[in-house]
Amino acid sequence: MAKKTYFVTGTNTGVGKTLASAALLEAAKEQGLRTLAMKPIASGCEQTPDGLRNDDALILQSAITEQLPYETINPVTLEPAIAPHVAAEQVGQTITAQRLVGFCRGVQIRPADFMLIEGAGGWRVPLNDRETYAAVPREMGLGVILVVSLELGCINHALLTAEAIRADGLQVAGWVGNHPQAEPMACEQETLNYLSLHLRTPCLGVLPWIEGKADKDLPRVLRKYVNISPLIEK
Repeated sequence: MAKKTYFVTGTNTGVGKTLASAALLEAAKEQGLRTLAMKPIASGCEQTPDGLRNDDALILQSAITEQLPYETINPVTLEPAIAPHVAAEQVGQTITAQRLVGFCRGVQIRPADFMLIEGAGGWRVPLNDRETYAAVPREMGLGVILVVSLELGCINHALLTAEAIRADGLQVAGWVGNHPQAEPMACEQETLNYLSLHLRTPCLGVLPWIEGKADKDLPRVLRKYVNISPLIEK
């Protein structure tokens, strides 16, 4: 069974959850750890000869040490590039937290040292009319890694998300800052200092903006910017 399992969420959609997850997985691999990863739901999938595929899930698949079929990493594939609950409704699927928990536990029982489960969007993204994605890590009792997009408004977004995670009875195990664009935000160091103080959890790293590299290469490039020690030493 995976010894350390964490859920990865973000302050919003498109904040770099996949790159942060893959960088952490590559850093764990570099330390000789056996790794697993999942992206249980992916919207915005593309038709391929092998079926629907999602670029983020493929990045996770290439970053782990333990080989898993694509369908195990990403069991719910949705073609429309919109909110998962809307995309599922459009294609006649029903997503429930219990179904996702079952998928995740099926992978979690495999032997490994470190496992990441990447969510979709932010902490309160809906699964259906009654449940949000937060129900999955809550049911599994997972620590949460928060990915923060370093842009104007990120302090508010990060603190509100951390507050919601803790209100759901879960621990924020660490956070990762990510640059969404080449130009750094104004007063970035002051922002990082404030987040480090008020999130009350270790900063696992700050990912730089890197232009001109293929996505599949980025996790190996970025692994030197993250520190997994706070995650594996607990």
